[in-house]
Amino acid sequence: MTAMTTSPLQYPFNDSCSHAMSEKYDQVRCSRTLPRVQLPFGEPAWLITDYEQARFVLGDPRFSRAAASGRDIPRQSNSPNDAGLLAIDPPDHTRLRSLISKAFTMRRVERLRPRVRALADKLAEDMKTSGGTQDLVEQFALPLTLGVISDLFGVPEQDRGRFRAWSDARLSTSILPEPELTASTRELRTYIADLAAARRAEPADDLLSDLVAARDLEDRLSEVELVDVTITLLLAGYEATATQIPNFVLFLLGRPELWDELSTRPDKIPAAVEELLRFVPLMAGAGTMPRYALEDTAVGETVIAEGDAVIVSLGASNRDSTLFENPSEFSLARGHNRHLAFGHGPHHCVGMSLARVELQESLATVLHTFPGLQLSGEIVWKKQVLRGPSRMPVRW
Repeated sequence: MTAMTTSPLQYPFNDSCSHAMSEKYDQVRCSRTLPRVQLPFGEPAWLITDYEQARFVLGDPRFSRAAASGRDIPRQSNSPNDAGLLAIDPPDHTRLRSLISKAFTMRRVERLRPRVRALADKLAEDMKTSGGTQDLVEQFALPLTLGVISDLFGVPEQDRGRFRAWSDARLSTSILPEPELTASTRELRTYIADLAAARRAEPADDLLSDLVAARDLEDRLSEVELVDVTITLLLAGYEATATQIPNFVLFLLGRPELWDELSTRPDKIPAAVEELLRFVPLMAGAGTMPRYALEDTAVGETVIAEGDAVIVSLGASNRDSTLFENPSEFSLARGHNRHLAFGHGPHHCVGMSLARVELQESLATVLHTFPGLQLSGEIVWKKQVLRGPSRMPVRW
């Protein structure tokens, strides 16, 4: 087994203004040893692109997220390292996750499906009524996912726009002045603390009230954890899905035969969503937070030294030919699609059932409401860790 000593490769490999997968992933996957990469910020990291190695690193307790504390973590964004629930290990992570996972079970989320469908239909009809060129991101994707997660947490409608600014600041890959980042984070934490205090005084039927009760009545989390968990779920609970909705629509617009097939066979939409999740990478770079090796650990033929950072490219792992036949081809006939779009192990996406419902219902609505949909101007791409349109003008 070996450890590489060559200069790290500049990362991410992908272009942030397209959905293409860089050929560099195939090149590094052919190597017997793992590549070392350098992101725009932070220290170098080992890069995982192999499917089974990804599952190993994401699921093995010897690779820790909590160990990132105090480190100059490898990252695309200049945002501070305050990832809350995402940056802790079991047993604390298990305790906190158990408090929220019951809100996102498949059965409970399925009960939300009519609500998601109704909101998607309303937003689409509003676009149709307005006519002309409309922005699929601002008029449909964002209000849909932000509306759903805000309803779950009881965020007042008049405050939801503020989350856009806070989320953009945390995810931006632009070099924002540190005072702006610090101020934005402080404002967000203050807002959540105040909202929790309001629920403490007057409980409601929402997830934040449940978390407050767990804090006050059951002593199952601290006040800091309450704020961290809420921020993590609110921001992660809408931005990724809001990015994938236009991503998926854009992909289908480039495949008219697939668009027509799904329009006439809506029963195939769930399978299409799973293959889209596998095929269309959400990130320009790695799709997970870095892990740090707690001891020297072999990954394939490379030994990751204790204290070294490791990142996993979920998009590249989903194109691994050892698991997926013809991985660079989109196919509705894959059957049991074992993609890693939602991660793996203790930190796999707790809201994946909700994301699936939102993606399925949004695609069904767009396909049904706008049979002649087409682009109507230039796409503006996000300058964020997430890869997708920030503006997608369409007409029909």
